[in-house]
Amino acid sequence: MTSVQATDVDVRTDDGVADAYLAHPGDGLPRPGVLLYQDAFGLRPHLRSMADRLAEAGYTVLVPNVFYRHGRSPVFELPEFIDPAARPELWEKIVPVLQSLTPDLAMRDAGAYLRWMAERPEVADGPVALTGYCMGARLALRTAGAYPDRVAAAAGFHGGQLATDAPDSPHLVAEHITAELYFGHADADQSMPPEQMERLADALTAAGVRHRYEVYEGAHHGYTQADTSAYDEAAAERHWAALLELLKRTF
Repeated sequence: MTSVQATDVDVRTDDGVADAYLAHPGDGLPRPGVLLYQDAFGLRPHLRSMADRLAEAGYTVLVPNVFYRHGRSPVFELPEFIDPAARPELWEKIVPVLQSLTPDLAMRDAGAYLRWMAERPEVADGPVALTGYCMGARLALRTAGAYPDRVAAAAGFHGGQLATDAPDSPHLVAEHITAELYFGHADADQSMPPEQMERLADALTAAGVRHRYEVYEGAHHGYTQADTSAYDEAAAERHWAALLELLKRTF
């Protein structure tokens, strides 16, 4: 554990400016970089606290607002405790924004985030690691395939729709990946059923990608997010252990 310095930053992209959160150890030394991809609720205090926890462990962490084309964060007006079942109108606002972030746009932005990190004195030279949550797991998987020379490791937690029948399914980037991957699937997650878990694992195996996946029994989609009704403390702590183990092996 170490002191953390954190600040809000702006990352210039091909399409504008993404606001973001940067957290790093307070000693000012360059540390291995971690790009943290948000869930659908966006950049908010809980994600900042997750970045701080990674910074305490010795990493420099960037959390971009991937919905920046729709405004600076918070893009959505969120309650302090998010219960989608009690606030179904939230999805009426979130889904169109989520769908507007096409794979092409997301990967163009990913290049900007990675370039920005490469130029920062707080980030050590060399490739970075990725971690993503819900929709962020898809972004992490795609980024590992789109920028193999910049990504040393990638993790995804309670990600959905990672291996569909669609022609642009995220798992189809497997052949380009050189990073080590880890996935922590929720067994009570309708967006990532067992057949998709197997399809993803098969694609990674066929491509020779170092990977591991685990199914967190009893966990629901969103289990790491402490400000939501899906939070599962035991599963969230298991995620931290797996993520930090992956980062330790990587760096």
